[in-house]
Amino acid sequence: MQRYKRLFRDPGHRGTLGNVQRCLRLDDLDELGDGLHWLSFDMLGLFSFREWSVERTIGFWWSWLDRIGVRPDVVTVHPSRREWGRWHERPGVEVRTDDDCSWGDGGITGFCTELFVDGLEIGNIVNPLGTCIDVGFGLDRLCLVLGEPPPTPDEALREAVVRLLDSGYMPSNKRQGYVLRRLLRLMVRRGVPLDHPVWEDERRRQERTRDRYHQLLPHHPDRSPEWWWETHGIDVSEVTRP
Repeated sequence: MQRYKRLFRDPGHRGTLGNVQRCLRLDDLDELGDGLHWLSFDMLGLFSFREWSVERTIGFWWSWLDRIGVRPDVVTVHPSRREWGRWHERPGVEVRTDDDCSWGDGGITGFCTELFVDGLEIGNIVNPLGTCIDVGFGLDRLCLVLGEPPPTPDEALREAVVRLLDSGYMPSNKRQGYVLRRLLRLMVRRGVPLDHPVWEDERRRQERTRDRYHQLLPHHPDRSPEWWWETHGIDVSEVTRP
């Protein structure tokens, strides 16, 4: 939605477009490898500015899901938008009300409806400002539903790092750079190879840090992890892992 905020807010703008957005979800590091969360993924989007109705949008996405062989078994709607449930009615589909079926960002808010397959949310349809449409369906989750195996933790880790590097980010203390640095550290610890200078730099850094820690340890055997970090900048959890 971010790139289209101006169009959502412009009452004189009308139009509809679709795209595939390459996304990085930097808040899912702890869920890496659970088979449901990807650090990098593709999102199918449809955005309509005062042209498509919610009813038309729901019908369009059901037709498309039927064509690719994906059959949601549960959909949710906000209690104040129960009428949306009629547009989802199909054999074997349960329509539930959910108070959380609303979405907002920077003053642009709207109710939404979400579609699930075997408990996995595959996409949602948002009605921003009550006049527009913002649809997002996760391509990777759709592939999972269609039987494609999820990436292994190592594959997901490598792909996320490559995407960050390809986007021009480098290890730093800023958000994307900080996440990249964390991912590189994890890659080296797990022994996940990557043919890139930043990976080699991180490997050498960890090696130097580990050597320094073991040299100093006999002189400070009882020091706390906090002391090691504050005094020498050494993360004990990092250097003591196998």
